[in-house]
Amino acid sequence: MPHLDLMNTIGGGVAQAAMRIDKREKGVVVRIAAPSVSSEKFHVVLNENVLTVYAEFRHTPEDELAAPLFSRVLQLPAGLDLTRIDAVFEGHELQVRIPYQSNAEPREINIKQR
Repeated sequence: MPHLDLMNTIGGGVAQAAMRIDKREKGVVVRIAAPSVSSEKFHVVLNENVLTVYAEFRHTPEDELAAPLFSRVLQLPAGLDLTRIDAVFEGHELQVRIPYQSNAEPREINIKQR
């Protein structure tokens, strides 16, 4: 069995990749740097307002058994447009871009009588 010592972990255990969150004028960019991890090993999952980014190692793509490289879970705040999320792998960094909602202005709700 090949030795699994990716990202300087003892025996291939889980490591935490470097993560940075940048607030920009149009939205938020979650940047995850893991130089030894290729783009096809990354996964980005959105479940309601919880964003999970993880990477896994498989000896071959057909392997059923995968070893986790890292996992980051973020609770996303209100005011972000989760329907327009996208992810881009550039260089050795994954960027998950989440724009602000365009209708972030407060509005009064009409009250109906029954």
